[in-house]
Amino acid sequence: VVVSPPFVFLPLVKTSLRPDFHVAAQNCWVKKGGAFTGEVSAEMLVNLSIPWVIIGHSERRLILKESNEFVADKVAYALAQGLKVIACIGETLEQREAGSTVAVVAEQTKAIAAKISNWTDVVLAYEPVWAIGTGKVATPAQAQEVHFELRKWLQANVSPEVAASTRIIYG
Repeated sequence: VVVSPPFVFLPLVKTSLRPDFHVAAQNCWVKKGGAFTGEVSAEMLVNLSIPWVIIGHSERRLILKESNEFVADKVAYALAQGLKVIACIGETLEQREAGSTVAVVAEQTKAIAAKISNWTDVVLAYEPVWAIGTGKVATPAQAQEVHFELRKWLQANVSPEVAASTRIIYG
């Protein structure tokens, strides 16, 4: 089990949970330190003994214009600092209605795959944008369809081992 409270509550939640539960930060910066006021670096999370970070939230992609490549850079940097990553991928309602769900999540995953070689500490979270805060949710069949296509993409483009071992969840 991994829970992800706001950054300011990470230490409190970490000390309040059972030891077999883990804590994830909701985001981290793409580089080491620097003058990035308000950003949380991967190094800060490591110093707090926070083992997980979630990267690629749809609202950060849409509102803050985080590109697939930028998200991939963040994933790669967090992994390089020893963090485990939950990488969010997903399509908008317009993309779903246009029938491009698989192409969208494949492009998002492709960007990550181009930057990392070890998938051991990566979880993919299918997070359809159209289901966030709208009251709509993907049906189990819709989520499973995307999970199946992602696993197929991983097998063809990364490796059968990564396809078999990577956790894919619904976010």
